[in-house]
Amino acid sequence: MGLIDIEMFATLDLVGQAPGGPEEDPAGFAFGGWQAPLVDEVAGKQIGAAYEGTDALLLGRRTYDIFAAYWPHQQGGEDDDIATLFNRVPKYVASRGTPRLDWAGSVLLGPDLPAAVREVRERHERVKVVGSLDLVQTLLRERLFDRLDLWVHPIVLGAGKKVFDAGTVPANLTLLDPPVASPKGTVYLRYALAEGTPATGDMSAPDRGVAQE
Repeated sequence: MGLIDIEMFATLDLVGQAPGGPEEDPAGFAFGGWQAPLVDEVAGKQIGAAYEGTDALLLGRRTYDIFAAYWPHQQGGEDDDIATLFNRVPKYVASRGTPRLDWAGSVLLGPDLPAAVREVRERHERVKVVGSLDLVQTLLRERLFDRLDLWVHPIVLGAGKKVFDAGTVPANLTLLDPPVASPKGTVYLRYALAEGTPATGDMSAPDRGVAQE
C-alpha cells in the first residue's frame, strides 16, 4: 500500500482557498492569489522537493481544470521539472459530474470516492493531493491520508474556505521534521497521520508543575 500526501498552502487562520491567483476560485472571495507575494527561493525549493518521488496526482475537479490549462504548456520553461512530472504521471480526478478530461493520463474516479481513493493508494507508491479543498475534506474525514505538508503563511484573511472545515474528525498527527521558516515568514510543517484520537488532561494537576493555591 502506498502513501497519500496532502500538499497544502494556508494562512495563519488556515484559509486555503485560491492561493495561486485571482481567477482560481473567484466566487465571493476577494483574496485570490494571496500566496504569490510571499513565495521566496526557500519555499520554492521546499515545494519542488515535496514532489520528488510522486507517481500519481489526486485532484479535485477545480484544481484539475487549473492544472490542465497550465502544466501541459510549461515544459521547457523555468518550471520544467514539475511540468515534466505532472504531465507524465496519472491524474485521478474527483468530480460529481462527467467532465472531459483531455490532459493525457487523466482518470475520473468512481462515485464511491473513499473506495476509489483506496484503490489508487493500492496502485501507487506515492500519491500527491494538491489544493483541492473539497476533496481534502473527504480525505480528512475518512482518514484517507498519510502525510500532510502544510505551508503556513504570515497573513490573516478572516474569510475563505478553511483547510480544516466542518466535518473534520479528531485525529493525532506526528511532526516529521523540525519546522522551517522561509525569509518571508512562511513556516513549513510536515506531519504524519498517527493512531488514535486527541487525549485530554488537566494542566492544573500537581504533577504538571502548575502552582497550586
